[in-house]
Amino acid sequence: MANVAVIGSQWGDEGKGKIVDWLSSRADVVVRFQGGHNAGHTLVIDGVEYKLSLLPSGIVRGGKVSVIGNGVVVDPWALLKEIETVRAKGVDIGPHNLKLAENANLILPVHQKLDAALEAARGKVKIGTTGRGIGPAYEDKVSRRGVRVCDLRDEALLKEKIENQLIHHNALLKGLGAEEIDAGSVFKDLMAIKDEVLAYADVVWKTLDEAKTERKKILFEGAQGIMLDVDHGTYPFVTSSNTISGQASTGSGMGPKSVGYVLGITKAYTTRVGTGPFPTELFDDVGERLGARGHEFGVVTGRKRRCGWFDAVLVRQALTIGGVDGIALTKLDVLDGFEELKICVGYEIDGKTYDYYPSSQLDQEKATPVYETIPGWSESTFGARSWADLPAAAVKYVRRIEELIGVPVALLSTSPERDDTILVTDPFADK
Repeated sequence: MANVAVIGSQWGDEGKGKIVDWLSSRADVVVRFQGGHNAGHTLVIDGVEYKLSLLPSGIVRGGKVSVIGNGVVVDPWALLKEIETVRAKGVDIGPHNLKLAENANLILPVHQKLDAALEAARGKVKIGTTGRGIGPAYEDKVSRRGVRVCDLRDEALLKEKIENQLIHHNALLKGLGAEEIDAGSVFKDLMAIKDEVLAYADVVWKTLDEAKTERKKILFEGAQGIMLDVDHGTYPFVTSSNTISGQASTGSGMGPKSVGYVLGITKAYTTRVGTGPFPTELFDDVGERLGARGHEFGVVTGRKRRCGWFDAVLVRQALTIGGVDGIALTKLDVLDGFEELKICVGYEIDGKTYDYYPSSQLDQEKATPVYETIPGWSESTFGARSWADLPAAAVKYVRRIEELIGVPVALLSTSPERDDTILVTDPFADK
């Protein structure tokens, strides 16, 4: 069976939670491979809503093994709180079904403090971080200052690493006029939870290799979206990790051949949270209507999402970079009732037409969308479970998107409920 990697093809918030939940019911192992608790998935199962940030979506399904890979940066306090919250809803969570990579880097209080101080210092030119310390934690990782899960096993080493880390960070905090962090307090707080955290610590690459050998179905769950990738996104208004499918290998400890099918989650329109360029953003009643009907508020931050028309150029670029085999098109029902719909098919920048989104920050800000207008539909698509249930105009809209992005629709989602999904291609099927 083909292992599947799920990634977002826009700026995140594409509806990955429902699709990953749908796929996780068919998988044996579900792996988070990047990001931190700055991203969130909302799952609705039998009328119960689960908001997950660090826990893989498979955790709410019995009989699955959930893995937090080495590519994730982990706030240990946030992790334990999330476990407690989800357990309170009747979900069984323990070391038998949750594995935390022992070589994953930890987010500590200093990272959150730095995140806030640096964002404040940027003034009007903010990146739009969630303030959860993700960026500073990744900086420590690549600068070889990071504290990892496995470091909790040795008190002397842990104390040394915290002190070395704070030599650097306290100097920066002082320079920014922020309060410095006491190394002793951080050490004491970590000691208080280390046993709880270490109970989940695992040699994840080995566990996953064993699962592969046993031909178990593995689902790799990405966070955010390709256009927030630190290399390929709208830099510098991006996240601090790679969000493309290649990170599924690096962030889990499995070879690239372990991923057999890449599914790109794609919203039927476009949204973005925070600052950064957004060519098809709408500032009128249409944009407000999309936001209201789509309940466009961030799972983690509660921030209102910016809304706009579907950008076929940006999605085609993301799918190409991500090596996507098929897309799951979500929230089609939000477009019900529009007389006409627009799709971005190109950009104009300084009088020149582009069929791709350029890397230059200045060019991205100046990009004006070139639209194609197609008829909308008045009938409801909400809850449709077959192509026959869809209005002809809705089918035409979906087919036109396929033509423009060059990738077929594998799944079509028509409501937040897991079963309101039209299956075209089974990502887990052998190629």
